[in-house]
Amino acid sequence: MKRMSLFEFEDFRWFPGGIRECLTLYIAAMHRVLGTERLLAPLLARALKAAATDRVVDLCSGGGGPMLQTTARLAADHGLRPSVTLTDLYPNTDAAARINAAGDSAQVRYHTSPVDAGRVPDALQGVRTMVCSFHHMPPPVARRILQDAFEKRQAICVLEISDNSQPRWLWWTAIPAGVLMVLLLTPFIRPLRLRQVLLTYALPVLPLFIAWDGAVSNARTYTEEDLRELLAGLEAPDYQWEITRPRAPGAPATMITLVGLPRPPSGA
Repeated sequence: MKRMSLFEFEDFRWFPGGIRECLTLYIAAMHRVLGTERLLAPLLARALKAAATDRVVDLCSGGGGPMLQTTARLAADHGLRPSVTLTDLYPNTDAAARINAAGDSAQVRYHTSPVDAGRVPDALQGVRTMVCSFHHMPPPVARRILQDAFEKRQAICVLEISDNSQPRWLWWTAIPAGVLMVLLLTPFIRPLRLRQVLLTYALPVLPLFIAWDGAVSNARTYTEEDLRELLAGLEAPDYQWEITRPRAPGAPATMITLVGLPRPPSGA
């Protein structure tokens, strides 16, 4: 596989929770700037219709990513208002409290118990999504995630903002650019807390962590060929896999998506 097995700071259990929260808030702001929901919403709309469900289970949600914006886009562009459940193996308690505080009528809720993306509980039914999180999974785990969706005939949408098709050395030039992006993008983070500002400008550890993790994320992203290797043996007449490489408006590079959909019975 072209994917490289490297570390990201946010993968470590010892990584301070307060700094991890700052990273996830930055990632959410980056998704808003890139307009990730403009690519995710049509993929999700198609999956919801194919699976005949009005439920979405977002895996490895972290701080929520672009799902709030995506649900708004689904309603505006596709007339769909699915029930969205955010999950994570290590739930972000601050994000969960903030999202769940919206009340019982909220369309999006954060499931506060740990959820393993490779062994999703049967109680959590619906279209599974993984947004910029699949690259964190080493091949055996990534394979188990896809196999779990396939065997349970649950639709799954995987989206990565990089397709890792460039030469490997090129990704390391992203580190200085990443530092600059953190400095420029931080004022647009919501909620913007004093901790985020201090760790960005006064004691600039966040730009270093985020720039490293961003460059490594690119190198860890599964290519189209890598994904096809992971999918070997996961074929059936009533389930289909699709890989695309879209480009968001204004994005500097193509992204990559993997969608698994249950097929209707023959003749239906």
